Amino acid sequence: MGRAPVPLYQAKAEFFRMLGHPVRIRVLELLQDGPKPVRELLAAIEIEPSSLSQQLAVLRRYGIVSSTRTGSTVVYELSGGDVAELMRAARRILTEMLAGRNELLEELRGAGSAGAAR
Repeated sequence: MGRAPVPLYQAKAEFFRMLGHPVRIRVLELLQDGPKPVRELLAAIEIEPSSLSQQLAVLRRYGIVSSTRTGSTVVYELSGGDVAELMRAARRILTEMLAGRNELLEELRGAGSAGAAR
């Protein structure tokens, strides 16, 4: 008996879970501007090489990044433009969320000071 196909919503949840690591997100942000050698990623992220290697392997396994080797230099790049677009969309969503939160904070501060004036 074959396994039942995974529902799309479950596959999406697994995809977002895979993205749910700060180092992986940082790598994807850095690669938005184009391919980067591992040494540049290491300099920007400042973690142990073995930890970066582990996170890059996860992204490679999911097909989100690809790597090419020239001599001793390994260069990583995003496999497709959609990931860069997802990172930009996440930034827009977070910006809107934080702006809404700041507006709420301002309202609460205003209500607090108005109550104190009575």
